[in-house]
Amino acid sequence: MKLFLRDHFIIIVLQLIQIVMIPTLFWLDGYRGTGVIIYAFFLSLVLLTAFLIYRYLSRKKFYQRLQNPLETMVESLETTERTSISEALDRLLLRQYRLYQEEFQKAEDRQDEHLLFMDRWVHQMKTPLSVIELTAQTLDEPESSSIREETDRMRSGLNTVLYMARLRTIAEDFQIKPVPLSKLIHEVNQENKRFYIRHQVYPQLEEHRSGITVQTDEKWLFFLLTQLVQNAVKYSTGKAKHLLLSVYEREGEAILEVKDFGIGIPTVDKKRVFNKFFTGENGRKYRESTGMGLYLVKEVAEKLEHGIELESEMEEGTTIRIIFSTTQNLTTM
Repeated sequence: MKLFLRDHFIIIVLQLIQIVMIPTLFWLDGYRGTGVIIYAFFLSLVLLTAFLIYRYLSRKKFYQRLQNPLETMVESLETTERTSISEALDRLLLRQYRLYQEEFQKAEDRQDEHLLFMDRWVHQMKTPLSVIELTAQTLDEPESSSIREETDRMRSGLNTVLYMARLRTIAEDFQIKPVPLSKLIHEVNQENKRFYIRHQVYPQLEEHRSGITVQTDEKWLFFLLTQLVQNAVKYSTGKAKHLLLSVYEREGEAILEVKDFGIGIPTVDKKRVFNKFFTGENGRKYRESTGMGLYLVKEVAEKLEHGIELESEMEEGTTIRIIFSTTQNLTTM
């Protein structure tokens, strides 16, 4: 209604001026028929009101469509009513929708090309890294350890780039199956063995009940746990010598917990640590922080429909839990 009144404001004002002006001219010309003047004034108002009511009712859907925002792009294809201006609006929205679809498809194609390039580039970079590692084994210490340390960091960074690129299409990459948590933890620890030794922070496994198996994607959970473990080690270096990996059940849910005894997270940063590129106060102390680790953890967990809990106290450490809503218990041999 407000849009309709604003659209017809000039017409209403001009009609009101005309209704007042014509009887005034007759009055000034000497005509003194008050009853006729009042009747003419009233009749003009009735005709104006009738015109506005007809105009509003005949274009009600048109004005409502202009006033109400579209919730989906498909609504652009809806027709309004069979009036010339409504049909013009429908044609305009249809052309806009098709233009949007074309631009969106072009953007998706460019992004797919970029992701494909990143995927191939990461795999190509892993080959020279392996060659460098083999070459480093023939060198004496400490040169050999230094080179392998740098290649490990490069490999970790490349894996982060690879998984970040695949995150958009993660649903197409799912392979949900039963995954024993203790076995996965041992594989992650084996993969990060040199990382633990280099930082002198070592994992301890606490399995409150053996044989806990969850339905998840093993590859993505492996990446998720690796990110948590590497974060825990990085922020424990020089302060603690171990971190704790726990597997247990709580109220029918399986819990995978990573607990470190490092510097902890400041209270003001807790709500933002899962934000993209957020490094916070600790990121200023550790220049290698990218702010992507916990962001990827949260994104992957949400895609896998697993919960995430975080607890942290300054100078006491940080605990992060992955919560699996359904469990499949296996009997250990």
